Amino acid sequence: MERNVVAIIQALDEQCISPNRSNLLFKGLYEQVITVVGQLRGFGINRNDRVAVALPNGPEAAVAFLAISSGATYAPLNPNYRAPEYEFYLKDLAAKALIVQPGVAAPAKDVAQQLGIPVIELLPRLDAAAGIFELSIPTSTVPETPDFAEPDDTALILHTSGTTSRPKMVPLSHCNLCISAQNVKTALALTETDRCLNVMPLFHIHGLIGALLSSMAAGASVVCTPGFYAPKFLGWLGNHQPTWYSAVPTMHQQILGRAATHTTPIKPLRLVRSSSAPLPPQIMAELEQVFNAPVIESYGMTEASHQMASNPLPPNQRKPGSVGVASGPDVQIMDEQGNLLPTGEVGEVVIQGDNVTHGYENNLNANATAFTNGWFRTGDLGYLDTDGYLFLKGRIKEIINRAGEKISPREVDEVLLDHPAIEQVVTFAAPHTLLGEDVAVAVVLKAGASVSEQTLKEFAAERLADFKVPRVVLFLDEIPKGPTGKRQRIGLAEKLGLTASDPTEDRPAYAAPQTPIEETLVDIWAEVLGISPIGVSDNFFQLGGDSILAAQIINRVRAELQVELSFLIFFQQPTIANIAIAITQLQAKTVDSDEMIKLLAELESLSDDDIQQLVK
Repeated sequence: MERNVVAIIQALDEQCISPNRSNLLFKGLYEQVITVVGQLRGFGINRNDRVAVALPNGPEAAVAFLAISSGATYAPLNPNYRAPEYEFYLKDLAAKALIVQPGVAAPAKDVAQQLGIPVIELLPRLDAAAGIFELSIPTSTVPETPDFAEPDDTALILHTSGTTSRPKMVPLSHCNLCISAQNVKTALALTETDRCLNVMPLFHIHGLIGALLSSMAAGASVVCTPGFYAPKFLGWLGNHQPTWYSAVPTMHQQILGRAATHTTPIKPLRLVRSSSAPLPPQIMAELEQVFNAPVIESYGMTEASHQMASNPLPPNQRKPGSVGVASGPDVQIMDEQGNLLPTGEVGEVVIQGDNVTHGYENNLNANATAFTNGWFRTGDLGYLDTDGYLFLKGRIKEIINRAGEKISPREVDEVLLDHPAIEQVVTFAAPHTLLGEDVAVAVVLKAGASVSEQTLKEFAAERLADFKVPRVVLFLDEIPKGPTGKRQRIGLAEKLGLTASDPTEDRPAYAAPQTPIEETLVDIWAEVLGISPIGVSDNFFQLGGDSILAAQIINRVRAELQVELSFLIFFQQPTIANIAIAITQLQAKTVDSDEMIKLLAELESLSDDDIQQLVK
C-alpha cells in the first residue's frame, strides 16, 4: 500500500494553518480511512446513512470526502450558506450527523443543534501529515471494526437546482463515482507521475471528481489549496510543480490577468482542463500560449458524476467551441418526442451510462421528465458534428448558470416575495461577458409601496448565498407574459433590453484615488479582479465580482488595513469610494477604543491624592 508518491499535499502559504506539515502518503490515507469509518460505526452511523459536511477547502476536506464516503454517504454543503439554507438541506437530507471545523460554518452548527442533529467537530492534527484529523466523537463511543461500503451504496449525495424552488437530490453510487473518475483519468491520460493543483471547491462535483478522485484513481498526487486565489496561483505552480489543474472559465481569465504582469518564467504544464461553463476560444488560445500546454475543455454535470464529454489530448484534434467527444457515457441528441436525431441536427443532449445517476431521490415527477427510454435529458441544446464532437447551443431550462454555480430562479423569487413591498417578482438570467450569466429580477411593487434597489439586494443577501443575490433589479408596472399568459423567464432579458454586462464597458468616468486608503483599495481590487485601471467609482459587481473574490478582498483589507469588513458592504456600498469611507469610520472607532483603554490604564495607576489634584 505504501508508495513513494504523495496522496495529498497542503499548499504552503500563509493562509494555511501549518505550512510545515509533511505530505500524506497513500498508506497514511488508508489508515485514516479505516480510523474514520470505525469511529462512524461506533457512533451509530452505518452504510448509506447521510453525513452532512461543511468544511473549508484544504487537505482535511479532501481526506474527509475519501474517508467518510468509504463507510457512509457524504453530503457536502457550501460553508458560506445562510441559516435558512442549512435548515432546508439538513432536513432534506435527513442527516444523521453534521461535521464542521471549529470557526467555520457557524450557522450550520446552530441549525443542526436546533434540529437535534448531532454535531461532530473535525480537528486538524497539526502535528501530523497534511489532511490528518480527529473527530470529536464522545470518548464513551468505542470504535468498531470498519465495514466498508459496497459498489451500489450511495457514496455521495448532492443537491442540484431545478426549475422549481425545491432543489433536487442527486444520489451517486460508488460505482458511479469510480467510473467517472476513471473516465477523467483516461481522457487526461493521468499517471502516477501527475500532480493536480486543486483550486475548485470540494463541495462541488468538479473539485471532488474532476480533480481529486481522478487523481486518486491514477495513483497520482494532489495539491490541496485553501481555495482559488489568483494572486497566489502562479506562486503555487512554482512551489509545487503540478502537471495540470482544472478550473472554470472565470478562474482561467483571472489567471491570465496575473500572468500578463508576471516577471519570472512560468513553468509549462502538461495540460490545462476547463469545465462547468463554456470556455471562450480566445481564452483557450491565451491559456495555451501562457502554459505551453493543450487546454482540454470538458462537459459535465452532477447527474453524470461530473464528466460526460471531453476534448481529446494531442495529437487528436481539439475543436474550439466544442466540449469534445463522449468521454464515458454515450451521448446523443433527442427531440421533444424522444426520438434520437441524426448528425448535425439540434436537439436536447441526452446521456446513458454507468456513471449516470439512477434518478433523483423522492422526486417521481422530476424522474419522469428527466428520463426517456433509458436516456437522461441534460436540459442542454446541442448537436453532434460528423466527427462526433458535441457543440452546445444553450440551456433549455431556466436555471441560471453563473460561472458554474447553478441557481434556481424560483428560490430567489420566494425569498424576495417575503418583502412587504413586493407584489410580483420574476428572477431570470441576465447575460454577462465574464460570468456567462448573472442573476436579474423584474419586480412589481404593491400599490403605494416603495423600496430601493439597494434595499432589495440587502434583503436578499441576508437570506441567500452571495452568488444567488440579484445583481440587476428592474422595477416594472407589469411583467411581460407569453402567449398563454404565463410569465416567461427565458428570453426575458432580451425583451427588457438587457445587454451583456462587460467589465470594460458602461463604466463611470475614471476617478483616481485621493486618499491612502483609496489607493490601497485600488491596488487590492486590481490584483484580485485582474482589471486595471480601476477607479474609485467603479462597481464591484460590474467588474465581475462575486462572493469568492469578495472574500479575497476582505482578507487583504484585514491584513493591510487591520479592519474587518462584512460581506454585506459589497451590496450596500459596492464602490471603492464608499468602502474607503466605511474603513475610515471603523479605524476611527478602533482608535477611540484604544485611547479609552490607555486612559483607563493611566487612571488605575494614579493614587487617590493624584486623582483629587486632577479634579481640582
